[in-house]
Amino acid sequence: MNIVAALAVFAVAAVVLWVVPRAFSGRRAAELGIVASVVALVELARVPIGKPETLWGEVDRSWIPALNARLHLGVDEVSWPLTLLTAFLTLACCLWLWRTDTSPALVALIMIIAAASIGVFVAQDLLLFFIFFELALIPMWFVIARWGESSAAATKFILFTVTGSALLLVGIIVVALKSGSLQIEDVRGTKSLLGAVLIALGLAVKVPLVPLHTWLPDAHGKAPTVGSVLLAGVFLKLGTYGLIRLNVQMLPESTERFAPWIAGLGVLGIVWAGLACLVQDDLKRLVAYSSIGHMGFVALAISTMSLTGIVAAIFGSVAHGLITGLLFFVAGSLKEQYGTTSLTKLGRGLYGRAPWRSVALLFAGLATIGLPGLAGFWGEFLTLRAAYEPASQLPQHFSITLMVIATLGIALSTAYVARFARLLLQGEPTPLEADRDVFKREVLVIVLLVLPIVVLGVLPNLVTTLFPAIGYTP
Repeated sequence: MNIVAALAVFAVAAVVLWVVPRAFSGRRAAELGIVASVVALVELARVPIGKPETLWGEVDRSWIPALNARLHLGVDEVSWPLTLLTAFLTLACCLWLWRTDTSPALVALIMIIAAASIGVFVAQDLLLFFIFFELALIPMWFVIARWGESSAAATKFILFTVTGSALLLVGIIVVALKSGSLQIEDVRGTKSLLGAVLIALGLAVKVPLVPLHTWLPDAHGKAPTVGSVLLAGVFLKLGTYGLIRLNVQMLPESTERFAPWIAGLGVLGIVWAGLACLVQDDLKRLVAYSSIGHMGFVALAISTMSLTGIVAAIFGSVAHGLITGLLFFVAGSLKEQYGTTSLTKLGRGLYGRAPWRSVALLFAGLATIGLPGLAGFWGEFLTLRAAYEPASQLPQHFSITLMVIATLGIALSTAYVARFARLLLQGEPTPLEADRDVFKREVLVIVLLVLPIVVLGVLPNLVTTLFPAIGYTP
């Protein structure tokens, strides 16, 4: 019942904050969120790890007999790391909000987003998967529209994602009618090219793959700090996880027919995002575009449909969530302090004006380019290894070509990190009245994210050993 407990604690916290908000004024709302996140994280960490290709912590109850829909929950090697990432980033967000002016409504929405996202990762019933998938959308819209800087960005976000959800739903219906079941395990192996394409298109919006990415920079640029962290760290993973679970594992033969398109669009995103980052003046939009590039690596890994590719996709997703979360927290602290994240307006020489914040920003930048010894390295390295020997019908010469182009993306990421370091961190300091270094609250969140980035960089086997025998076998 560990999974149910994790979902329940977030749901109960959200209801309490919504029903009696006055009892949680000031820091109390964030404190309740912290407690709920810790409890959920502990419960998910306590899920008993079982044998490969089996569900861990499985719960299976009758739900809607007429549709053969069941309350079927469970995790495995693919989903368990992502549930832990979600609870961990939710904890970091609540710690970030631990201040006197935190709105109980904002924390309640974060609790709903966390519960819905974990629900997607643990759902073993297609209808339940879709319900959780949708449940996370509306709270995020409110976070961006109410606590962000632009309702237009929130509207663009919801229009894109709802359209993707509609395609996903139609694809699920097609597959369910073809297989006669809503249970993912029962559907596995069904041949339905139409269903697989619709599901992949719906999920591609969430990843996002180019050219369905245009909502992301606007949403990130205008969202509050915690909204940006959850968008990058959790929301994008709903798309990549869905591609693994519903396409690669559930509909492998049909997905194999258009896997080259996923690979090509993923690599296009890597290069496009790298070039876009080179001309960005706004730090938050730069990090947003970098996320598109990182998700391109994950898409390339998934398209290989190999064991190495699945491991690369999960490792890359976890690493991206931690690293980009750190980048957005540091960018958020700059926004709170200076009222802007424009590299030009922030001035130069931040090393001399706020040394610890500068170190945190540079560390995150080095991690995002895949510096060996940090978590980002393994996701990119394993992706390139998977592209060299794909298991799907990707022509090897095509796959190797994409691998070479993806390597160019790594060079571009190095260039844009060097650029923002030169423009913001280095040079003769231009002191501003608002100059200060990090607060204790910021230090706590930064350290909380730096530790797993280093640990996973040094000990990648903490993730890789979970994958002895999963993925697509040709």
